[in-house]
Amino acid sequence: MTETGSMWSEARDGDSIGGRIRRAREAANFSGAQLARRLGVKTATVTAWEGGRSEPRANRLTMLAGFLGVSPTWLLYGLGEAPVESPLASELAVVASTLKLLRENHERTGEALDRIEAQIAQIARIAGAGKEDASA
Repeated sequence: MTETGSMWSEARDGDSIGGRIRRAREAANFSGAQLARRLGVKTATVTAWEGGRSEPRANRLTMLAGFLGVSPTWLLYGLGEAPVESPLASELAVVASTLKLLRENHERTGEALDRIEAQIAQIARIAGAGKEDASA
């Protein structure tokens, strides 16, 4: 085997282009929808790339590599530096998820308070009308 052949086989990431796109997206902490919006494509397009049903065109590949912080060569061939997921990325995802749940709970609590205030106002109007009837 030649030196060049050895270099390609040893340094090459064995994953598919779709697998590398998915890994880089996850390491960059993007959802498929977020990445699609940034690239100006549909979420289904990113899903198709990651699933190996299609591949990005050259102009999208360059943009994709830039957004994901990897080289186009790594995305295409698996040569070069793979993205490294921050050790805090999974912890950040948990905190972000918790924050989202808290915001949703806060919104539901506000809506419940509004309903209770409306009920109080309605009861007060009824009670006020009853007093007027009794005094007449």
